[in-house]
Amino acid sequence: MTRRVEVSRRGFIAASAALIAGGPLLFPSRAYASRKGSANDRIGIALIGMGIQNRFHLNSFLKRGDTQVLAVCDVDATRLNHARDAVNKHYGNNDCLAAVDYRELLARQDIDAVVISTPDHWHGIQILDAARAGKDIYCEKPLTLTLAEAKASIDAVRKHKRVLQTGSQQRTEHEGRFRRACEYARAGRIGDILAVHAGLGTSSVWCDLPAEEPEPGLDWDRWLGPAPMRPYNAILSPRGVHNHYPNWRLYREYSGGMMTDWGAHHFDIAQWALNADDSGPVEVLPPAKEGATHGARFRYANGVTLTHGGPFGVTIIGTSGMIYVTREGIASTPARVLEQPLTDADPRLPAPRSHIDDWIERIRDRGQCICNEEVGARSVAVCHLGNLAYWNRRAIHWDPKSWAFTGDSAPHAAEWMDNPRRAGYELPTI
Repeated sequence: MTRRVEVSRRGFIAASAALIAGGPLLFPSRAYASRKGSANDRIGIALIGMGIQNRFHLNSFLKRGDTQVLAVCDVDATRLNHARDAVNKHYGNNDCLAAVDYRELLARQDIDAVVISTPDHWHGIQILDAARAGKDIYCEKPLTLTLAEAKASIDAVRKHKRVLQTGSQQRTEHEGRFRRACEYARAGRIGDILAVHAGLGTSSVWCDLPAEEPEPGLDWDRWLGPAPMRPYNAILSPRGVHNHYPNWRLYREYSGGMMTDWGAHHFDIAQWALNADDSGPVEVLPPAKEGATHGARFRYANGVTLTHGGPFGVTIIGTSGMIYVTREGIASTPARVLEQPLTDADPRLPAPRSHIDDWIERIRDRGQCICNEEVGARSVAVCHLGNLAYWNRRAIHWDPKSWAFTGDSAPHAAEWMDNPRRAGYELPTI
């Protein structure tokens, strides 16, 4: 059982001040690997953002014997109290901390790891704060809202020696179909890879929703965080405990639209198939047709192209065949490609039992998750570069090694790397 540690109000204020100022925390979390407890010692978990996705995760963690949920956080009182009550009922006590400010969770010494499932515009800040606080991190995809946040996440996780898993579950779930597709492609079963097509939705637009009566118990200013101030609308933060994925993801202030939502899944698999987990495209071309919402082409240094378009899912095209994969199935042309088993000489990819299992096991052995910080950052970078090509209707030139715009794109770096932030919600120092 994880030992509980009480943090005084004075201690919490001091720790929060250190977070805001960028200084060292007064209450660093214990590095889990250095614990003296037994292998059955539970990992203390806190969940940030109690919408539908983290309620799913909450139920999963409550069923595990190797973790203990110690705290929950949400800016909406109804969702927050609902989650707290579920935890307390499960454990038969009243010990679960319920916080509106996630930094209160980070100040707790008995919390080893956090699960971030907030709107995308909060991810970067919370990843950096959690890493500096010494917490291991599971962050839902897309990893960040901006390119600058993606690169900063890599740097922060590595500097503070944290374990991060990005919630791009297609690498581990769905009966291994996506892994199988990438293994066959990388084994040369369709010849040399020429192109990949990723079928998914479109970019986000600026928010123009009308003002509505505020939701009682919602800290709207904190929900907006670094995004511009605007009136409340229930489409952005649904009232009460809801069972759907909210459409804040359609608006640029908070998300990159389906380009980052589903793109963080399908572009991630494209990167995996191309063995580009530590790289990315060098050029992105917008569609030739004016106003087209699909058809952007990503060119890699080796000449392979990735196209945003085609049937929903991922299509890998080689010199002697192709493989098409979705969550529902996998097929090849010719059919015999997938009918011939891989051999011991063929490259194989990691096959964890589940995404969460992989994260928990890496917390214990301090290894690299299957969707670690670089994988998550590189995959979301593809999404962001695609959005920039659509939004600006021009070619985007990029150096994935240095995380920098090149050529005629370089003068736009300050504008394209990051978004303006409201005072008080600046990106933390690493």
